[in-house]
Amino acid sequence: MGKGNSTIGNDLNVAINHLAENEARWFAVMTKYKCEKYVARHLHKKGVTAYIPLIEKVKKYSRKTKKYNVPLINCFTFVHITKDEYVKVLETEYVFGFLRQRKDLICVPDEEIQMIKRVVGEVVEITSDIQEFQSGMPVEIIGGTLTGIRGNLVEQKGKNTFVVELQSIGYQLHMDIDRNLLKPVDIQYGT
Repeated sequence: MGKGNSTIGNDLNVAINHLAENEARWFAVMTKYKCEKYVARHLHKKGVTAYIPLIEKVKKYSRKTKKYNVPLINCFTFVHITKDEYVKVLETEYVFGFLRQRKDLICVPDEEIQMIKRVVGEVVEITSDIQEFQSGMPVEIIGGTLTGIRGNLVEQKGKNTFVVELQSIGYQLHMDIDRNLLKPVDIQYGT
């Protein structure tokens, strides 16, 4: 393996391929517009794990209100595959190919898929640990519409109300948030 790594380091034209024989990994697949759900259904029929992050939209008409789900990212479906399933995905109707960086077939890290699922509200991470929050502690919101926002905890008011300062803009945001959706982070913010 050492020889193969040195070859890649010396030859910039060697394409990177994250497909593995035994380990399924996430990849982004480009699809025809408004065919993401169709592609996912057909991939499931072939035994391929497919995922589309969906958000709920509400359309109000004069006499009724209709709710429907649309993809968060148009023209993309995520697949969790091994090397053997690569061709099955490409042979699926309305699949245009895999998202690549130049010639490289790069997998999407599991952490990014989990972040997308939190953003669309599919995963709510609730920890059973009782976190002790202290003033000045860097925190991150891990659920709901504010998922991914980080800042410094200024103060805690009551059981579930926190004042968080968004350090990058120096703005204090007063929010009522469940303590299970707030986690301490190790990263210290500048200044």
